[in-house]
Amino acid sequence: MRIWFKIIKDNRLLRDYTVEDTSAETRTHKIFAALTEACCAFDLAEPIWLDANVNEFKAHAKTRFRADSFMEEIAFDFLELHVIEE
Repeated sequence: MRIWFKIIKDNRLLRDYTVEDTSAETRTHKIFAALTEACCAFDLAEPIWLDANVNEFKAHAKTRFRADSFMEEIAFDFLELHVIEE
């Protein structure tokens, strides 16, 4: 599984990070582990999964974490998580 994380501000890509996980873990565990790894790479606190994020991810294998998902103030518009290969 490969997951692409992007930090976007004003419709511009500021930073990106790709996580590849070939472990035998479940899809959910891989997603959460990848999010933790990406947030460490970006030096961010992990966002909270809101109902909108869960629904968007189930429908499109992609979601955007906006300011309301973070406990601290962020200097970008959103963090996007996108499963690019399973």
